[in-house]
Amino acid sequence: MKKLLSVLIACFLINSLSAKEKNIAGTLSDNTVISSTILGYDLQYRVYTPENYEQLSDLPVIYLTDGQWYLEAGSMHEIMDEMISNGEIEPLVAVFVDNRDPHNLKNNRRNKQFLGYDNYIDFYREELVPHIEENFKVSKQQKDRGIMGLSFGGLNATYFGAKASDTFHMLGIQSPALHPVSEIYDLYLKQDRLPLKIFLTTGTKNDTEVHARRLKSTLETKRYDFKYMEVDEGHNWRNWKPLLDDALLYFFKAK
Repeated sequence: MKKLLSVLIACFLINSLSAKEKNIAGTLSDNTVISSTILGYDLQYRVYTPENYEQLSDLPVIYLTDGQWYLEAGSMHEIMDEMISNGEIEPLVAVFVDNRDPHNLKNNRRNKQFLGYDNYIDFYREELVPHIEENFKVSKQQKDRGIMGLSFGGLNATYFGAKASDTFHMLGIQSPALHPVSEIYDLYLKQDRLPLKIFLTTGTKNDTEVHARRLKSTLETKRYDFKYMEVDEGHNWRNWKPLLDDALLYFFKAK
């Protein structure tokens, strides 16, 4: 009886997963490893492509740091897939970049990558972005390219904006933990306004609201094009996931 019950449970899980996959009109790739000469190690990523991808071209593209979390906890590929199918946002490509060592997933490299390192920018600018453009039907224009992250990933997106606005136009900044790079505000204040469109959010329950509000004030001083949101949540996915559709609408709303 126990054996039969185990088989039935397994069949249910398989059918549930199959049904879930069938509800995705687009495609989510398996992990692909890229070897970085600049960083001196391998990374991995997955790519979401929309329905009818083969008939499309010059698609906007967004890069998600902490990509595995945006997939597993945020279900972002499902959210964008549904919004594309409903005609709410234009078709786009999303690159979910894993911050872990692909050969040892217990080795999380966030602190080596996200805390204001120019070599991580160089990896994107000189290796990852050209690699994606060579292999996927994405636009090569700065205005069609974005990067998004949370916590230290939000710091990373903010830093990319200050240092790589030639490459990235859209910045998705969720609960930015900006304290490791104390000069981040001056990087914006001491430059002319950069060609950026920014989506900035924070929770208000022991989240990064102090950092986010100071960044908001900095952006207002320089008259940036940005949207700011606060939610009554903490540093968790109850905060971040419900705002993903807002970010997608802000950046990619269907014309």
